[in-house]
Amino acid sequence: MQSFDVVIAGGGMVGLALACGLQGNGLRVAVLEHRQPEQGVPEQLALRVSAINAASERLLQQIGVWDDILQLRASAYNAMEVWDRDSFGKIAFRGDECGFSHLGHIVENNVIQQALWRKAQTLSDVTLLTPAALKQVAWGENDAFITLEDGRMLSARLVVGADGANSWLRQHADIPLTFWDYRHSALVATIRTEEPHLATARQVFHGDGILAFLPFGDPHLCSIVWSVAPEEAERLSQLSPEAFNRELSMTFDMRLGRCTLESERLTFPLTGRYARNFAGHRLALVGDAAHTVHPLAGQGVNLGFMDAAELIAELKRLQRQGKDIGQHLYLRRYERRRKHGAAVMLASMQGFRELFDGNNPAKKLLRDVGLRLADSLPGVKPKLVRQAMGLNDLPEWLA
Repeated sequence: MQSFDVVIAGGGMVGLALACGLQGNGLRVAVLEHRQPEQGVPEQLALRVSAINAASERLLQQIGVWDDILQLRASAYNAMEVWDRDSFGKIAFRGDECGFSHLGHIVENNVIQQALWRKAQTLSDVTLLTPAALKQVAWGENDAFITLEDGRMLSARLVVGADGANSWLRQHADIPLTFWDYRHSALVATIRTEEPHLATARQVFHGDGILAFLPFGDPHLCSIVWSVAPEEAERLSQLSPEAFNRELSMTFDMRLGRCTLESERLTFPLTGRYARNFAGHRLALVGDAAHTVHPLAGQGVNLGFMDAAELIAELKRLQRQGKDIGQHLYLRRYERRRKHGAAVMLASMQGFRELFDGNNPAKKLLRDVGLRLADSLPGVKPKLVRQAMGLNDLPEWLA
């Protein structure tokens, strides 16, 4: 039986960030992952991307992978535009107006995972176990005992669930889950635009959906996330490329001229999730295992990275003080802080989602006036920019 201090179930972006951040603190860390990420960046852009904000960038810098991500492929954006298609409501931000060189980066998920995996491979305190899948976990007083599908056995003082929205570990630990159907599916694709995007992220609300254009390094390429009712997402995915291009360009108010599909179209359902507990006896949850949010503000993985950052700080502190890192009593501070951050984000996204849904005249007036006021009132934009960049919710060691 191999013994570790921390076993992380899941070698995705958040799990690997946590493992890399724990290096050098005397903790032996293992990461369990179904399969090793493919190495090398494909010429074709991936369909799943994340809008990495300044807070996540700081974490990735601190653990020594940000430069690798930039070298692989990342696209900075320095402006944002949001508008309501059926009215006069709009707001625009520029990073340089608030003293920032950029607002964030659009990065393919597989690029982030690959850079983190490479880093983890070089760390003396981190063991990558792949292929590895959980079969059984028994919670003892001083250790958790883990059996893998291939029969290997491990022990750990703390097990971390970073195994995604359908977390096996969360279910096995009988942690209740609050969830709700957003009644939307997301359609993602890569789009070539007639006009250059000028490194600006754009989002339009239209009666029954939300359409975001996220700029890549090529001035005419964007990743789109089109959030609509499931039957509408299915219809859009089945349209001929020509018909889809027409409908997309019109929905986007021709802001970037004619739009042309450059990839396949992928759709997936959107569900909000919130675990009742983020920690327990010898257990902590991070990332999608603890919470999932609507992608309309692109905050999903940023929330997960802040979970990792908070847990890194907490485990370092407990280790330094000689305390038991698996005691729920000590993990409650992590749980309190991250449950609050996730609850605020979930409530905000649900509020936005409800406010911009449909063509109710009262709601329409409210969002129009709200966007206009946010765009014009002194001092409001810098606060919104800092919030979007994650700078109001930083753990102390990243601040």
